[in-house]
Amino acid sequence: MHLKKYLRKCLHRLQKGPGYTYKELLVWYCNNTNTHGPKRIICEGPKKKAMWFLITLLFTSLVCWQWGVFIRTYLSWEVSVSLSIGFKTMDFPAVTICNASPFQYSKVKHLLKDLDELMEAVLERILAPEQSYANATRTLNFTIWNDTPLVLIDERKPSRPVVLDLLGDVHNGSASSSPAPGRTCTAQGCKVAMRLATNIFSQVPRHKLVEMGYPAERLILACLFGPEPCNYRNFTSIFHPDYGNCYIFNWGMTEKALPSANPGAEFGLKLILDIGQEDYVPFLTSTAGARLLLHGQRSYPFIKDEGIYAMSGTETSIGVLVDKLERKGEPYSQCTVNGSDVPVRNLYSDYNTTYSIQACIRSCFQEHMIQNCSCAHFLYPLPHGERYCNNREFPDWAYCYSHLCMSVAQRETCINMCKESCNDTQYKMTISMADWPSEASEDWIFHVLSQERDQSTNITLNRKGVVKLNIYFQEFNYRIIEESAANNIVWLLSNLGGQFGFWMGGSVLCLIEFGEILIDFVWITIIKLVAFAKSLRQRRAQARYAGPPPTVAELVEAHTNFGFQPDVARPGPDPGTYPDEQTLPIPGTPPPNYDSLRLQPLDVIESDSEGDAI
Repeated sequence: MHLKKYLRKCLHRLQKGPGYTYKELLVWYCNNTNTHGPKRIICEGPKKKAMWFLITLLFTSLVCWQWGVFIRTYLSWEVSVSLSIGFKTMDFPAVTICNASPFQYSKVKHLLKDLDELMEAVLERILAPEQSYANATRTLNFTIWNDTPLVLIDERKPSRPVVLDLLGDVHNGSASSSPAPGRTCTAQGCKVAMRLATNIFSQVPRHKLVEMGYPAERLILACLFGPEPCNYRNFTSIFHPDYGNCYIFNWGMTEKALPSANPGAEFGLKLILDIGQEDYVPFLTSTAGARLLLHGQRSYPFIKDEGIYAMSGTETSIGVLVDKLERKGEPYSQCTVNGSDVPVRNLYSDYNTTYSIQACIRSCFQEHMIQNCSCAHFLYPLPHGERYCNNREFPDWAYCYSHLCMSVAQRETCINMCKESCNDTQYKMTISMADWPSEASEDWIFHVLSQERDQSTNITLNRKGVVKLNIYFQEFNYRIIEESAANNIVWLLSNLGGQFGFWMGGSVLCLIEFGEILIDFVWITIIKLVAFAKSLRQRRAQARYAGPPPTVAELVEAHTNFGFQPDVARPGPDPGTYPDEQTLPIPGTPPPNYDSLRLQPLDVIESDSEGDAI
C-alpha cells in the first residue's frame, strides 16, 4: 500500500515537471555553477555579456576538440614496448637435428633407377648436346617421363622465351626441340625445370619412407648432456618431408623438460653425428651436413624455414640467449593465446604441439590446395580422408600448385585469417666453427667412434661424414619484451580533466551539474510536447462539433430516449444534398464525464497537496 502511494506520488511529480521555464533554468544554472564563464555572462553588462559569451563559447569548443583528440588516441589502442632482464635457471630448449639427405640411396635406388638414367641423359644433352645425339643408343624407360616432365627454358630472348623438351628428339624422333647446333645456352640464358617434386615419394606409404631414412642409432654416434651421458633413445622421432627422419632432444611431450644447471659449454648438449655422406641420393641432395633448430617445448619444428646447417668435418659451437615476447591481446593486437579463435584447422595438432603462425599459414595453404587442386601437397600434413598429389591420379596438380603459390589473393587470405601467438620464446644463437677432429687426433678419435658404432677395430668413419655440436646457454640472463597499453583509462581521465580544468576552470562536479540541467531541459521539453499533443487532440474534437455544447437535459434525454432529436437546428450540411428517402444525419454527442462528479478519496487529495508542496 505504501509502495503504491509512493509510486503515485512520483507519477504526480513527473507530470508536474521541474517547475521552471527554459529561461529560469538557464539563469539558475549560470548563477550556481562552479565554472567561471557562465557566471560572468549573467552578472556583467550587455557588452561584457557578449564578450564573456564569445570567450566561453571559444574555450568550450577548445575543450571539446581536445577531448575528441584524446578519446581518438585512446581508441587507437596503441602499445608501448618495455624491455626487462631477468635471471633464473631455465629449461634447456628442444633441439631438432636432421640429416641434409632425407633418404639413404641404397634403400631408394630401386625407386629412382629410371629417373637416374634419365637425369644422366639430360645432363649429357645440356653439357655436350652434339655428342649426346650421336651416342644416343641406349634404351631409356620413358614411362616415368610422362609423370615427371623435364624441360629447358631458353630465356635469351626475354620477350619470347622458348620451352624445349630435353629428350624430345629421342622420345619423339625429331631434333627440333633442342637448341641449334653451335649455339651455347649459358646458365644466364637458360634454366632447367624439373617437376620431380613429390611425384615418386608421395605414392610411398609413410612407414616405408621412415625405413628409407637414416635411423637414430646410425645418425647419433655420441651424446652428452652436462655430465650425464645420453643416447638415441632420449630423442623423439618425427618425419619431415624435406629431411626425412628428424630427431628431437628434450621436446617435453612425455617427460618434463630438462633444466640447465649452469651456463657454459660444459653444462650444455654435446653431440657427434654420422651423416653418412657416401650414401646420399644423387640429383636430389646437393648439400652435405646436418640441419638443426632450437625451439620451445611443445612447438613444432619448422626446420626448413628456421633451421641452420652444421658442416661436416667441423665442431660447431652454439651459444644461446633467450628472448621472451609477451604481446597484448584484443583490442591492442590480433594475437591469439592458443589458436582457438583462428578459423583455420591446425593440421599440426596431431603432433600435440602448441599453436604457431607458421603452422596456421601452412594449414591454410593445404586447405586451399585441396579445394583448388583436389589433392594435398606432400610437404604438409595430410588431412583425414585426403590423398597426396601425384601425376598419375592428378595430372594437372603441378600447374595448379604453381598457380596457387603465385596467387597474391591466396597469401593475403591466409595472412588475414592467421594470427600471431601472444606469448613466444625465441632463441638467439651465436655460432662459431672449427675443424674437427684435428689431423693429429683424428686416428684415435675415429678408432674410438668406429669401435662404439660398429664394434670394429678398423676405421669405418672419415672426416666427411662426422659433425660435432656443442649447444649451451651463454648466460642465464634472459630478456622479456613486453607490450603494455600506451594509453590506459587513467591517462584518458587525467587528460580530459586537465583540459577541462585549464580552459574552463571546471571539475567532475561541474559535469554533473551540466548533466542535471540537461535532464531538466529534456524533462520540460517532454512535458511541453505532451501538453501540446493534448491540446491538439482537444482542438480536433471541438472541430467536429461546430455548435454550442449540449445541455445536461439534452444529454440525459439523448441517452435515455433513442428517438430524441434536439429542437435547435444546428448548422450542418445542406438538406438538399440528401435524397428524400434519407434523413438528415444526427450529430453525435459525447458521453458525460462522470469522473468529474465523483468525490476523490481523502488520501489522494492529501498526496496531491503533498506533491504540490514539493
